[in-house]
Amino acid sequence: MGHSQVGTIGLIGGMSWESSAEYYRLLNVETRRRFGGYHCARSLMLTVDFAEIEAMQRADDWDAAGLLLADAARRLEAGGADVILLCTNTMHLVADQIQSAVSVPFLHIVDVIGASAREAGVGRVGLLGTRYTMNAAFYRERLARDFGVEVVVPDDAGQRDVHDVIYDELTQGRVEERSRRRYVEVIGDLAARGAEAVVLGCTEITLLFAGHEDESPLPLLDSTALHVRRALDLVTDG
Repeated sequence: MGHSQVGTIGLIGGMSWESSAEYYRLLNVETRRRFGGYHCARSLMLTVDFAEIEAMQRADDWDAAGLLLADAARRLEAGGADVILLCTNTMHLVADQIQSAVSVPFLHIVDVIGASAREAGVGRVGLLGTRYTMNAAFYRERLARDFGVEVVVPDDAGQRDVHDVIYDELTQGRVEERSRRRYVEVIGDLAARGAEAVVLGCTEITLLFAGHEDESPLPLLDSTALHVRRALDLVTDG
């Protein structure tokens, strides 16, 4: 093909390790698809302990979480990372702290989703993720301000079910058929409220729809896959 990966991708993982494993897998699947042969992605991953982060989330101590992840980013830069990805949607709540800790680019997941929505001509998206992500201003505001994309989220019952499936099942490695059916119901509600696509705004949700994408009433914007592809674009020569 004449192209090659010239940079190293730094991954902040561990939130949860299931989603980090999916990042690593997709990164290498996409690399082989692009370059063929024996190619795999030049990358570094620093895994934090999700138990610490989850306790900080519950305590609403986002500053402490930001310091911990900023330190992880600094270590990746010191290890040779040319671009840094945070392998979780929720913790982009502290993206500014991470970016200001390093001099290499931090690839914000919401920017990748916004660009993809705009490219597809989508003006309103449904957002599925953790309770923190669905209620956080950072997603809505960034998509509206930078991409002109409006966000709708599930009702209270829908939010509760979507969040509980992520924490009680997907981060524990369990993928349940009835949970997928419930997600499909929630996506149907978002479609009825004018959403033209749905953002899988939590890296674990990818696992729920793997091989079942056609069950969704709306096109899926898979944050994990989009994040990985954009990262490879940034470190590919030509």
